[in-house]
Amino acid sequence: MAIKVEVFSTSTCPHCPGAIAAAERAKDKLGDAIEVESVKIDADPENRQRAIDYQIMAVPTIVINGEVVFVGAPSDEELIAKLESML
Repeated sequence: MAIKVEVFSTSTCPHCPGAIAAAERAKDKLGDAIEVESVKIDADPENRQRAIDYQIMAVPTIVINGEVVFVGAPSDEELIAKLESML
């Protein structure tokens, strides 16, 4: 079963594109071992509710397998190391 990576962001956040890019690069490296979803909380009320359910107070936030792991944009190396430790 693939590791689920959810990147919570907003359209106005200057740091969110970096977090999304790091997740995409992790997907490029790890392939089908991970599933990446970008969740824009200002685009859909359902996405906003998901953020509330995770008690997310800042973006970008990366949730891995249902657990908040990074608040802020991690480096590619930090994110990949965390994901590899979960494989």
